[in-house]
Amino acid sequence: MNIRQRIVIIIALLLLISCTTSTPTNDEPLRLTLTELAEFNGKDGNKAYIAVDGIIYDVSDDPNWVNGLHNGFEAGKDLSVEIKNASPHGVSKLEGAIKVGEIKK
Repeated sequence: MNIRQRIVIIIALLLLISCTTSTPTNDEPLRLTLTELAEFNGKDGNKAYIAVDGIIYDVSDDPNWVNGLHNGFEAGKDLSVEIKNASPHGVSKLEGAIKVGEIKK
């Protein structure tokens, strides 16, 4: 087998591996632990996600969540208690938020 044939085989294998590797798509909801959720705090270019009642919402583009902060709340956390008990609007503002996944238990 010459070098050209080996290169073709390597490229074919790399393409095959990349096509079969499971990566989330827009149709696949995220499943994150609370530890993994903490990475999505809206800082340093990270997305801003919050969880409420096990559902993860993307608040990255919400102007009320600049740098992952909103009225003392921080993105990257489960804010179920805070939003339901301390927030003046409760869960009503989440109706328009983008649901991106759920918390893994």
